[in-house]
Amino acid sequence: MTALTLSTAAASGLRADAIVVGVAKSPKGDKGLVVAPGAEAVDKGYDGKLAAVLETLGASGAEGEVTKLPAPSGFKAPVVVAVGLGAAPEDGQDKGTAFDAEALRRAAGAAARALAGAKKAAFALPVADAADAGTIGEGALLGAYSFDAYKENGKNAKNGKAPLAEVVLLGGKPRDKAFKAAVERAVAVTEELNRARDLINTPPNDLNPESFAAVAQAAAKEHGIKVQVLDEKALTKGGYGGILGVGAGSAAGPRLVKLSYTSSKAKKHLAFVGKGITYDSGGISLKPAGHNETMKCDMSGAAAVFAAVVAAARLGLEVNVTGWLALAENMPSGTATRPGDVLRMYSGKTVEVLNTDAEGRLVLADALWAASEDKPDAIVDVATLTGAMMLALGNRLFGVMANDDAFRTAIVEAAEEVGEDSWPMPLPEHLRKGMDSPTADIANMGERMGGGLVAGLFLREFVGEGITWAHLDIAGPAFNEGAPFGYTPKGGTGTAVRTLVRLAELTAAGDLG
Repeated sequence: MTALTLSTAAASGLRADAIVVGVAKSPKGDKGLVVAPGAEAVDKGYDGKLAAVLETLGASGAEGEVTKLPAPSGFKAPVVVAVGLGAAPEDGQDKGTAFDAEALRRAAGAAARALAGAKKAAFALPVADAADAGTIGEGALLGAYSFDAYKENGKNAKNGKAPLAEVVLLGGKPRDKAFKAAVERAVAVTEELNRARDLINTPPNDLNPESFAAVAQAAAKEHGIKVQVLDEKALTKGGYGGILGVGAGSAAGPRLVKLSYTSSKAKKHLAFVGKGITYDSGGISLKPAGHNETMKCDMSGAAAVFAAVVAAARLGLEVNVTGWLALAENMPSGTATRPGDVLRMYSGKTVEVLNTDAEGRLVLADALWAASEDKPDAIVDVATLTGAMMLALGNRLFGVMANDDAFRTAIVEAAEEVGEDSWPMPLPEHLRKGMDSPTADIANMGERMGGGLVAGLFLREFVGEGITWAHLDIAGPAFNEGAPFGYTPKGGTGTAVRTLVRLAELTAAGDLG
């Protein structure tokens, strides 16, 4: 993990491999560049002509654009890395000349990615307050992430470079409580988010329900979290027909993991439920060629829930948070659930399985009912649930459905606050009829059009009466198959971790319901 520290040192005298500065497009609409606050000393080293030099090199200030150039004479760092922040804010706005938090986060991430192989980099980006320091630190630590566990010597095989080893934030106040707290929060959240990324990226021959549960048990022991793991025997005894039905075709048995973080000062209780299909072949309703290769990521929801609970514990939040990881491997075999089978769920309801590739909602249904038994103040489930949501929102937004409009709005706002893109989605009642079954209480499939909303309606059936609930369908942004951008790597992204942590923080502060 990349180290993160604060420093009041002058940019010119700091020994580092590079100094990162921000540049932006002129707010006046012309083509000129503006050197962002924090880079004054560096700009002075170029006799006030840093913007002109960068323009000569073709820099435009566009978000995430990285330009490297030799450092000025007298600087101990040999290289200056200028990263684009997009349009510079105009004077007179509510936050004065402060830059948007997400622009800072993405810029720091892009710079950290560009500095792979470096041992130490000083970030001289705009720091107006402690929140900015935390934001920049978060972006840098997320951007420096690299999954190299299966590469020779633990380095990226393409460029042979290890991730940036140390980030030093200039302009911070190492002895200031607010700054220290912001950095500590950034480290805790990003370390757990990156752990979620590691899990998502781990190949399915090494990550199955049992080994995922073991990872959760080890982390729980380290951070004082109570953990309970239900194996096949316990699931059978308890009547968890959904989880057992999905895992029936695999040699690797399913698991249901309960992680409980409690605070003696808590007044509220949140439950997070994560879909944890460690590999999804589609089962008997086998996925077509070309759709299986990335299905190791189908446990991204469980990874996000796991990371969020551990982060809440590390931050000592004054709220009780319970995480439920519904873990199974969906495989075809002679023992697999068939289309047409009827499963008796943990709630007692029966489900006719019309498509075994609609398996996530089955494991979530059991976990949602189990979570409801604790009568939490709210439940949020997270899942890479439907291709329909990707068709609706693309690859970078997740959909949010809920049985309470105000709660749905709060989640969307929390997601926006931490830099995760989401969109509120409805639960149209007329779509429920499509899941009526002549054989069972409900079918696991309904109308094809609006399939993401149908899945949400199915899950709602398994939430306890009177409990506020929301469903996050992260199918699009959970796994990035394209090129890295900002602080987002190729592969597992850790989507929803920051939103869940923010929800826990808001609840602890009494600002959410």
